[in-house]
Amino acid sequence: MARVLSGVQPSGDLHLGNYLGAFRNWVADQHEFDAFFCVVDLHALTLDYDPALLAQKTLETAESLLAVGLDPSVCTLFVQSHVPEHPRLTWLLECTATYGELRRMTQFKEKGGEQQETVRAGLLTYPVLMAADILLYVADRVPVGDDQRQHLELTRDVAARFNHRFGDTFVVPQAEVPKVAARVMDLQEPTRKMSKSVSSPLGTVLVLDPPEEIDRKVRKAVTDTETEVRYDPVHKPGVSNLLELLAASTGGDPAELASHYPNYGTLKADVAEALAELLRPARERLVELHAQRDYVESVLAEGAAKARAVAGPTLDRAMRAAGLHAPPGGFSA
Repeated sequence: MARVLSGVQPSGDLHLGNYLGAFRNWVADQHEFDAFFCVVDLHALTLDYDPALLAQKTLETAESLLAVGLDPSVCTLFVQSHVPEHPRLTWLLECTATYGELRRMTQFKEKGGEQQETVRAGLLTYPVLMAADILLYVADRVPVGDDQRQHLELTRDVAARFNHRFGDTFVVPQAEVPKVAARVMDLQEPTRKMSKSVSSPLGTVLVLDPPEEIDRKVRKAVTDTETEVRYDPVHKPGVSNLLELLAASTGGDPAELASHYPNYGTLKADVAEALAELLRPARERLVELHAQRDYVESVLAEGAAKARAVAGPTLDRAMRAAGLHAPPGGFSA
């Protein structure tokens, strides 16, 4: 059975973009593949953070993944820092990747801005840790948003380079980008991806938002000065975003759905209703999980053990291939 792997940072409240762009597909994938899903808390260390809040958000993110439908009986759910093979393989891969490759990463340029001389080194090497996350689990497929394609290409390049130098060690993975709603755009700035870090809360629909809050945000969504409901992402990004959200919620086609609406008001009403219903099961399940912390902790402990059973042999194979002297029992003992 082919293996699929993906992860999410515990850096804020989960939103509609996370759900439509990733989590809903993960729920489907767990029944078709040998699926590994990870809360990547080590990635959250590259920028300023509150240690206590990070620990809290890590657990809450795991709860949210269970709430949207991940089933620990059919997939492996774990926290990245619970599996020590991740940082250990990262060092091998950092000695394989080049400074030029990492410096050209779009996200490093964006987040580092004009302060690239003073940002954390981890922000530069972040893509290498992501490569280790993927390669440890011999993943065939990696569901990513289209903004992560560059990082996946780096993973492929580093894996191929390592294999060329030291012999076949890693599976070179393939990216998979959802065809619908791969990029869910901000309701207030529809040319920018919906994000939990954006300053305008009206632009982001959270998984935990109650129906009345979803309705308020959708009704205030930016459209344009025209009146025609038409799917045209270039000239009508706000309206097109609403149509894509409706299509992703109901299974329709954005262009075909546009013909059903005489004005923006009726479109927004239907989008708000569809989103509220889409997220309702996750909201209800999350309330239950908040009262079952022992269960969530046990899921993560079991998941880490299952993850190490796969990651350990991969690390051992890579370190031996790189010429490191193995201790009794191997590197992952």
